[in-house]
Amino acid sequence: MFVSTERVFAIFKELNQIPRPSHHEERVADYLCQFAQRLNLDYDRDSHNCVVIRKPATPGHEHAEPVVLLNHMDMVCVGMADPLNSPVEAYVDGGWMKARGTSLGADNGIGLSMALAVLESQDIVHGPLEVITTTNEEDGMSGASNLSPDFIKGRKVINLDSEDYDTITTGAAGACLQFHRIPVQWQDVQETDRLWFRIHFMGGLGGHSGVDINKGRASAVEMACRLLTKIHEAHDMDIAQFNAGEANASIASAAEIVVAVSSPAAVSFVEKQVEQMNLWLKSHYGQTDPGMRCTIERCDAHPRVADKAAVDTLLYCLGHIPQGVVAMSQVMENTVETSNNIGRVGTQDDHFFVSTHTRSFVDEDMEILSRRIAECFAKRGGESEIIMSAPAWQENQHSDFLKLTSDTFDDVLGWRPRMVAMHFVLEAGFFVQKFPGIEMASIGPRIVEPHSASERVELSTVDDIWKVLVELLGRLA
Repeated sequence: MFVSTERVFAIFKELNQIPRPSHHEERVADYLCQFAQRLNLDYDRDSHNCVVIRKPATPGHEHAEPVVLLNHMDMVCVGMADPLNSPVEAYVDGGWMKARGTSLGADNGIGLSMALAVLESQDIVHGPLEVITTTNEEDGMSGASNLSPDFIKGRKVINLDSEDYDTITTGAAGACLQFHRIPVQWQDVQETDRLWFRIHFMGGLGGHSGVDINKGRASAVEMACRLLTKIHEAHDMDIAQFNAGEANASIASAAEIVVAVSSPAAVSFVEKQVEQMNLWLKSHYGQTDPGMRCTIERCDAHPRVADKAAVDTLLYCLGHIPQGVVAMSQVMENTVETSNNIGRVGTQDDHFFVSTHTRSFVDEDMEILSRRIAECFAKRGGESEIIMSAPAWQENQHSDFLKLTSDTFDDVLGWRPRMVAMHFVLEAGFFVQKFPGIEMASIGPRIVEPHSASERVELSTVDDIWKVLVELLGRLA
């Protein structure tokens, strides 16, 4: 029986009225619990706001092996002035769903909407179901890493958090998210003759720091570091403010820096460097990131500036941390093996803040690179903290479960998906550690430019993945 996606999109619309940035998922967890209560389904909610909802099997299929549908409830809130209170305004344009000025939340809201629609439907045949929705997947995976070993019973997992419509994701890179802090001694500005400027980097494509890291996009952090280092080496320069990047897991698309210089010659030099930077951006990123540009404007004086040692350390560390692809895989063609992304830089009360997201399919390489980055900060008096370290994951591509999933694609859509390992981190590594014997297939519709204001999902692929999911559940039953 064909079951339409009408309810899937209706649920997604409801989800997008609930602000759900990482670390603030309480309201969407409430929504999930109320959803279960309305359907008289058993559910649990843990101390990290992860929710599992259990639905009995369709009559006659009670003895089938339990199946787990996995999603996360948080989203990367790019472009939102107030992520804690801003709903997402979605619209349809030429076969795609997009959002007005912000990220859409299709990652992972569409997959979660599918899972909830399965729970609600009386027409879909399935065995015993567990729908688990984790928290903080986008910024540390603390939900998955702290799950109780008895939170789920099933060992067949369909993860609906995939963005490549024509693939079954069978592996994912490990990732290490670190926060670094450089102590700052703020100094009151005494001089009245200093000249103040606000420098902006804007218009970058940004994107996911895993799947988009090899697309040659400009990092606003890296560009700002290049510019400031040239000014700093040639003239007396103070920094009053340095803020860049939108999310730890995104390539920084914008930056804003407030600087002061002490002479007309320095002013001319700064203006010339901005001009040169725009020429350099056009030359190096004209094809891959054509919108990135740098602007400069005079601004009012700030009451304080960072001490010289802190500025030296910040520029040194940013200049010595790898940005982008570090190594390509020798065994997986055209696949990034190891990378690093500087997600955010910020000016705090007593320190400069920097986040780095290191990824690799080789856990040891990820650990070595993460340690080297931390040592770079430590050498100059900075401190580093590991926020999340997720293991790499690789499924057996010849398992009966993955063969059944591939056969279902072929029978329903007329083609076989690729089986690939992706250079982004999934919660699968934690699930394999916590739940022995687990098998996982990760599928999903085509989502383009996740973690950016250009995020969009192709509607026809939502329909297709929904058909595959419904059929696969029936076959597993």
